[in-house]
Amino acid sequence: MVIKYRVDLTEAERGQLLELIGKGKHGARTLSRARVLLKVDEGMKDEDVAAVLNVGLATVGRVRQRFVEEGLERALKEGPRSG
Repeated sequence: MVIKYRVDLTEAERGQLLELIGKGKHGARTLSRARVLLKVDEGMKDEDVAAVLNVGLATVGRVRQRFVEEGLERALKEGPRSG
């Protein structure tokens, strides 16, 4: 499988995500997205990340895409929902 959106975190971004997870004062989805970014940055396959973190494969792909296209802050935030 070819990775279309490659996540390469800087040391500052990695530190920010680790701090965010360590504090645990954010919503479950935000923390889940932070963990996704850390795992894919480590080189884990999307399928493995989804299984380990108990999230959907599409979620992993969306987080990757948002990070690459829109940056860290946007990758962690809720997107608009239809309905």
